[in-house]
Amino acid sequence: SRLQWSTAASMMVFAWLFAAFWSVMPLLGWGEYDYEPLRTCCTLDYSKGDRNYVTFLFALSTFNFMIPGFIMMTAYQSIHQKFRKTGHFKFNTGLPLKTLVICWGPYCLLCSYAAVENVMFIPPKYRMIPALIAKAVPTVDAFVYALGNENYRGGIWQFLTGQKIEKAEVDNKTK
Repeated sequence: SRLQWSTAASMMVFAWLFAAFWSVMPLLGWGEYDYEPLRTCCTLDYSKGDRNYVTFLFALSTFNFMIPGFIMMTAYQSIHQKFRKTGHFKFNTGLPLKTLVICWGPYCLLCSYAAVENVMFIPPKYRMIPALIAKAVPTVDAFVYALGNENYRGGIWQFLTGQKIEKAEVDNKTK
């Protein structure tokens, strides 16, 4: 079934309100912001490791990493089953979840480790790496979706070269 505009608008409003909630909580005293180790921008202050930080971190990682990961896993498994039935594999259904885990996993691990141990022994340059990888997610996701889907790939190729990709014929079936 097609997605209705009202449903899409409601989902968009929910996403923005959800993001605003988690962004404002450290400003209201649950969690805390501080400069990143290289002082280029701010992130969660994971140097304290007190109860306030630990409760915020575990709620944040549950609602922003584990639950979305579970939803992505179940949704893409459903899509994979449909692709398997039709025989048309449009894109790698496991790639978005792998991207989430690879890009956000190190940051989540660093923050979780900071909840139980002091991470200040790790040099600032190395503590910056997980944050930089996590901030690259929108760009990585764009490449995953654009280059991972044959329809988008063909459209990009046609836009760049002016040539349309012809599908290969195998035993009178389209690949």
